[in-house]
Amino acid sequence: MTKTLLSFGHGYSAKALTTLLLPQGWQIIGTTRSAEKADVLARTGITPMVFPGEDMRAVIPSATHLLISAGPDADGDPVLRALGDVIAAGATRFEWVGYLSTTGVYGDHQGGWVDETTALTPSTRRGQWRKEAESAWAAIPGLPLHIFRLAGIYGPGRGPFAKVRSGTARRIIKKDQVFSRIHVEDIAQIVAASVTQPNPGAIYNLCDDDPAPPQDVIGHAADLLGLPLPPAEDFETADMTPMARSFYAESKRVRNDRIKGELGITLRYPTYKEGLAALLADDLG
Repeated sequence: MTKTLLSFGHGYSAKALTTLLLPQGWQIIGTTRSAEKADVLARTGITPMVFPGEDMRAVIPSATHLLISAGPDADGDPVLRALGDVIAAGATRFEWVGYLSTTGVYGDHQGGWVDETTALTPSTRRGQWRKEAESAWAAIPGLPLHIFRLAGIYGPGRGPFAKVRSGTARRIIKKDQVFSRIHVEDIAQIVAASVTQPNPGAIYNLCDDDPAPPQDVIGHAADLLGLPLPPAEDFETADMTPMARSFYAESKRVRNDRIKGELGITLRYPTYKEGLAALLADDLG
């Protein structure tokens, strides 16, 4: 039987997963917000649908698997808001459902370690929305839900090299600030492993082995390029957008033991150093 993945908000991470599933004969239906983006998806072997817009209710019963990447807003999860009733009505029919969340649901731990059992105490509005969306999906009886809490995502097209080359990169210094991160290819292999080993109710942190200060990553990128170290700027006085500044409101180190123990994952890029080296080798950063 052909497996059909219905992917809501078919963006950066979902596209990486697609590259693993399509060669296995999967049918993949991906939603996007515009007709122009739908045309781009169609050229990659995806069956595109515009959401909101097109009638998804007729498509959901044909899906064996669901992946939700679409982010929530102040009014809740957009997929549940529009289609929660039909998803709930057929909940037990799905083989696997995945929800891509964020480690932002843990809030600030002043550089301390968190794992999947840590209480959710988000300190940002976006983190609170994610916490509420996780709860809303988990509340659907019989839904084989798997929650993936993603650290900062990088990969092709999302590396620091362009800013370092252009001279616009900055090393923002905030005492004791660390971030966890994850290469998009590792996101794809972890989610794919879960698809083949369903464990409804499971929650996984997706991050590498090396939480690190952001200025270290920028500095290493400059070293790899043989360029001068970008200037250091104190966080308190740096000119930053409110969105950029909000990322520094939380500092934590995220454990990833569960993806290794339960899913048998060996990270392709266990630290940012391997990840950046690969991006530079392919000139994709």
